[in-house]
Amino acid sequence: METPRSNDKQKVRSAEVGTDILKALAELSPSTSLSRLAEHVQMPASKVHRYLQALIASGFAEQNAATNHYGLGREALRVGLAALNSMDVLKVGALPLAELRDELNETCFLAVWGNQGATVVHIEPAVRAVTVVTQLGSVLPLLSSSTGLVFGAYLPKRETVDLREVELQAAKPHPLADDQAYATLCEQIRDRGLHHVHGLLMPGVDALSAPVFNAVGQVVAVMTIVGPASLFHADEDGPAAQRLLAATRAVSWRMGYQPSATVC
Repeated sequence: METPRSNDKQKVRSAEVGTDILKALAELSPSTSLSRLAEHVQMPASKVHRYLQALIASGFAEQNAATNHYGLGREALRVGLAALNSMDVLKVGALPLAELRDELNETCFLAVWGNQGATVVHIEPAVRAVTVVTQLGSVLPLLSSSTGLVFGAYLPKRETVDLREVELQAAKPHPLADDQAYATLCEQIRDRGLHHVHGLLMPGVDALSAPVFNAVGQVVAVMTIVGPASLFHADEDGPAAQRLLAATRAVSWRMGYQPSATVC
């Protein structure tokens, strides 16, 4: 005779199996056959079929009548959209940004793209006598900051073309005035996944920046480490760069990003 505790365990296990099948449907999206789904979750097809019928009844899965393939249903879409809407890059990025500062003891900040350009929205200052002061709400230039250049590499051209023109007009001649030179730099940034500058915005100050992506592969923020050149080594192959990439990838993953979804 089954006890209440054993019943509870069975229910929990059933929920876990159902969740595994839902995850597999998402990974094999937009649709998949029963045999492929069963192979993916490493379960007998008959067992997967039983769970699929329950998921279809609840609206979390659906079957194409023409192909007999299975995919996510409307309820799964509704839950997914609700989860995406709850993802706030400032909240998601706060802890990784603080951990990055703690590891490197350099000023770290998060910027988003606003009406006037790259805008600093969260700062974790270095804890020492010699530090770089970055103001909350500061708008960083597109062409002379690592943060702005990373945004420029990943945002659609229409988002940055006017600001680029304004900055080029204000600083003639400019090394990035040539369209091909700017396009080449943006391509290099996308290839490396980050960018550094040595004293470009402020003499004696180095910066290293990397993008944060959302679930559809759009850049939603840029994370930057900044510090005095005498103490901070912003090399793109150095330990700080590797730690920065680990932090931005963790935040992007939490935002629902999958590398194959990148939109450059």
